[in-house]
Formats: sequence, C-alpha cells, structure tokens
Amino acid sequence: MAMVAERNDNRIAAALERLSARFGERLQTGMALREQHAHTTTYIPNQPPDGVLFPESTEEVQEAVRICAEHRVPIIPFGVGTSLEGHVNAPRGGICFDMSRMKRVLAVNREDLDCTVEPGITREELNQYLRDTGLFFPIDPGANATLGGMTATRASGTNAVRYGTMRENVLSLDVVLADGRKITTARRARKTSAGYDLTRLFVGSEGTLGVITAITLRLHGIPQAISSGVCPFPSVEAACNAVIMIIQMGIPIARIELVNTLGVQAINRYSKTAFPEGPCLFVEFHGTEAGVAEQAQMFGEIAAEFSGGRLDWASAAEERQRLWKARHDFHWSTVTLRPGCKVLATDVCVPISRLADCIVETEADIAETGLIAPIVGHVGDGNFHVAVLMDMDNRDEVRRAESFVSRLNMRALSMGGTCTGEHGIGQGKMRYLETEHGAGVEVMRSIKQALDPLNIMNPGKIFDMTGG
Repeated sequence: MAMVAERNDNRIAAALERLSARFGERLQTGMALREQHAHTTTYIPNQPPDGVLFPESTEEVQEAVRICAEHRVPIIPFGVGTSLEGHVNAPRGGICFDMSRMKRVLAVNREDLDCTVEPGITREELNQYLRDTGLFFPIDPGANATLGGMTATRASGTNAVRYGTMRENVLSLDVVLADGRKITTARRARKTSAGYDLTRLFVGSEGTLGVITAITLRLHGIPQAISSGVCPFPSVEAACNAVIMIIQMGIPIARIELVNTLGVQAINRYSKTAFPEGPCLFVEFHGTEAGVAEQAQMFGEIAAEFSGGRLDWASAAEERQRLWKARHDFHWSTVTLRPGCKVLATDVCVPISRLADCIVETEADIAETGLIAPIVGHVGDGNFHVAVLMDMDNRDEVRRAESFVSRLNMRALSMGGTCTGEHGIGQGKMRYLETEHGAGVEVMRSIKQALDPLNIMNPGKIFDMTGG
C-alpha cells in the first residue's frame, strides 16, 4: 500500500509554501488558530494541524486538494469543531480545511421539499433562511453544528425519533476526492435504483474519503401545532419502560429525551429551572391541534401505567425554547458538577427493547466505580449519552473512567447495539469498531485504499490503515 505512515516536515513545508502563494492570507499558521481547529471539546489531547485554509468555492477546494495530494500532506475538513471523538485532530500534521466561508444556500425547491447548501452553513442559519417558506430542517444535535460536519459524522439528535438522522435526510452530495476530482453522488429524486449508493457511503465517512462541498437535504413542513413537556418518573427503569411502550405503540412523538436524576440536578443548577429532581422524560409532539392533543393523551396514559407524574406543559414558543435550551445545555450543566474537571462524553445505542436493561446496568456501574457521570438520552431510538467528569491530574480516576467507557461500549455491543449512535468513531472509538463490524472493517479499509491511496484524507480516524 502507498500509505503515508508518519508526518513529513519537508512535504508539509512545501505544501504550505504552495498554498500560501495561491491563497495568501486565507492560509493561516498561527499556533492559537491551529489549536482552535483541533480537538478541544472533551479530554482527548489537542493535535493541531500545520496550517488552516479557508476555501471559498468547490474549485478552490479542488485546487488545494491537488496541492496537498502532490506533496502527500494530510487534509482535515473542519466545520465548527463540535464533534466529540477527536475527528478534527491532526495526528500526522497537515492542512485543516475550514469550510466556514462556504455557507451559501444554493437552492430551495419548495415544491419538492428539498434544498442544496454549502457545507459551512449551520443548522440554525439554514432554518433562519427557511423561516418564511413554511419549511424547516429537523435534525438537531444540540450544538449549532455545520451541515457539512453533521453529514460527515452522520449526526442525529433530539428529533431523530420522528424525522430520522442525517442518513435519511441527505439526498445527494458534491464531494472532492483525494485526487481533486469532484463527484455528485445522486440526483434530487426521492428514490433511485441506479448503481451503488454513493451518498450513504460518504454520509458518516468523517472526512476520510473526501471533502464535502455541497449537500442536498430533505426539508419538512413546519408543524401546525407543537407542544412540549416534562414528565417525572420514580426510576430510570420506569421511564425507559414507558418509552419502550410509546415506541411500540407507534405514537409519532417528535422528541422523547431521558435525563437521569443527577442530570436534572445539573440542569436545574445551570439553567435556573425547577424540574422535578428525579428521572424525567422531556417530550415534544408535532402535528395538527387535534393530533398533538391525541398524542399527548396517549403519552399520559402510558406514563401513568409506569407511575409517571404530571406532565408539565410548555405550549408557548418561549417556554418550549427555554425547555429545550436547558436540555441542549446539558454539557455545560454537567461541567458545574465538578468545576475544573474535563468531560469524557460518550454514547451508545441499543435496540429499544434493551434500553432499560442497558441504562439500569450502566447506572449501577457508575455507582460501583465511584464516578460522577450523569446520563441523558435520545431514548426514542435507543441512544443515550454518559458525561463522565474526570480530574485529569488523578491518573486513577482517569483509568477508572476509561475502563467504565470500555465496559459501556461492550455492554451495548453484547445487547445487539452499537458503540456509537451519533458521535461517530473518530479517534476515541476506534478500538470498538473491530468488535462491532469484524471482517467488515477490512471492507472499509479496501474502500478507503481505493478512494484515497495516499491516505491523506483525515488519516488516523475510524480505523488504522496499517492494520489488517
């Protein structure tokens, strides 16, 4: 294999010189900016690139990729850096492609319920642009991530139980490959039987196969009525069992989020809310006025079967926004539990029937290990997150936290689940991919080798190309 195993300072210097001559001040090499473009969200060490490039068009991306390919220099695509598993680190150096200047809405096809955007636009910016069309883009991972980054990591979020993930909502992509060629993976038709599904190949590829430069997305009509609420439960197990029945009954709930007791306490402290300090489900219903009322009634009946408390409604837009902002600020709420500590944020996903088992066992594991680690979950599709707080100066605590995360991943896999529902593999989950996919990882390596023979596209992520 013609692989670049380690960084090469001479090649990197030559590429920087060429890129500087072509792009001028849009190539930056200051250390502070470089560190901002490496991993900073969790405890994974920061590995900065050698330069940060700000392309402004697909053609410029193609030109820059060709320069990097000529000198065999790594390329690390970058959105806003909200990923959690080290996706934007540069373990072998290289050039970070910051896509923030490519953020145009290229087309909105209102009648077809789709749009085409550049990768640097964020989900909030897109929905602001769409506000007067009666349409919206529903995928909401919490952070105001870019659509390019969300596509690259196959992002999900609070609305996924009803609207699906990025996998279901990306119709087509423009991608610049490792040799500088641009391909379009599909047309705008809602279905096709024409050849391999290249769109799904690149959705979730984490920048390891190419640089995304345009995305065609499904849109949805803004619901006539929206209502949200918080419902307390006597235990995590009761809340999870209520979720299981709600999903099995086919109630078209838009969001259903679990926060355990410690998580609710952290949210109340940080967001100045007054949610009942026990396990809670945060829920939201979309539809017509009659449909929302019917969904809420059915939810209430099921919750009561599992000793759920009164559903505290938030029907006004301002109240709903405050409720979901408190939920989305969970990461920052968690930090207040142990100021000065780092957060090891991790996620797994299991079949819905095993959700209660997995979360109950995980809570017991946390207690036995002596960690502070609240839980929150997009439990409508079996996905939950654990935020482990660690004193990085306490090696024993770091070791216990890492051992816990390993057990969590293996627990999910043993229950027929996955080591990550939405964070992606990046650097942090590489060790579990072989267990999950077995011989399938060799197929992934073959695809990577075929599309990126020099291993310049975000190397050191998902799997090690020197393995086998």
